[in-house]
Amino acid sequence: MTDSTWFLVVTFVILVAFEALNGWTDAPNAVATVVSTRVMPPVAAVMMAGALNLIGALSGTAVAATIGKGVIDIDAGVGLETVAAGGLAVVCWGGLAAYLRMPVSKSHGLLAGRAGAAVQQAGWDALLWDGWDKVFSGMGMSLVIGFGAAFAVMLVLIWLFRNANPAGMRRNFGYAQILSSAFMAWSHGTSDGQKAMGAMAMALALHDGTPAKDFSVPVWVIILAAATMGVSTLAGGWRIIKTLGMDITHLETYQGFAAETAAATTLAVTSHFGIPVSTTHTIGSAIMGVGATRRVSAVRWGIAYNILLAWIVTFPACFGLGYAFAAAIPS
Repeated sequence: MTDSTWFLVVTFVILVAFEALNGWTDAPNAVATVVSTRVMPPVAAVMMAGALNLIGALSGTAVAATIGKGVIDIDAGVGLETVAAGGLAVVCWGGLAAYLRMPVSKSHGLLAGRAGAAVQQAGWDALLWDGWDKVFSGMGMSLVIGFGAAFAVMLVLIWLFRNANPAGMRRNFGYAQILSSAFMAWSHGTSDGQKAMGAMAMALALHDGTPAKDFSVPVWVIILAAATMGVSTLAGGWRIIKTLGMDITHLETYQGFAAETAAATTLAVTSHFGIPVSTTHTIGSAIMGVGATRRVSAVRWGIAYNILLAWIVTFPACFGLGYAFAAAIPS
């Protein structure tokens, strides 16, 4: 049954649902700060994010290749169950997290869910450890570089504009923040938009028996994933906007600009090299880095701790769900 065209369609439906969830809940990553600083109204910000997510998702396939063939050996005996179970795991986990207003990484949830399913099907040898080194290094980079880069950008801005009028800074950086938010939305598309592309291409390769050396991402898959990302972003994700943009720390326009610029640059660089980095991790840590430049107590560390805990739990939770779903699917 699982090698049939019918099951391939089911798998694609699950992956489209994942991409829709990704766009809906990750829209706040691009617009949380620009909304919280009241530079843009929420509807206009989300519409801008939707358009630029679409454009970003059409901008390359380096991350898609890593997702599709770089972390799981598609020649090791895994089947469509791996892709379907992994996608279903992150849809369930990400939906629960969105309900609880917690910004978790759907990207790492997808990777963990497929890893659990692959281990259930073909054992630990199905995992390509060189690829997982890239995944885990990207996870660390998103946290450390996001925080550190935003902290550094803020220190530079504080020094450059140390004698500036506060009201003038808020107004002028409001315009700049529109650009940084647009950059963030585009970078999110280049990074997260490619995750579903890679999984869809992997599903096609497994269904058709295509070896890893001939792996490719069809144009229609790129368009499907990008369009789903762009349209679903328009749904908003208002509860997570509040968590990221308002609950972690109070942001002024220049602080929002610093957080978005640092996070978007990190995403753009890692996407170029095919490193699957979490947008949620990156912008969340960047917001914390910005807040910490004011004073340590300016960051609501209790909320930040809960977000960090949700990030950590995502990997084992989705791994377990992926394993369980793969075991439950009749072959």
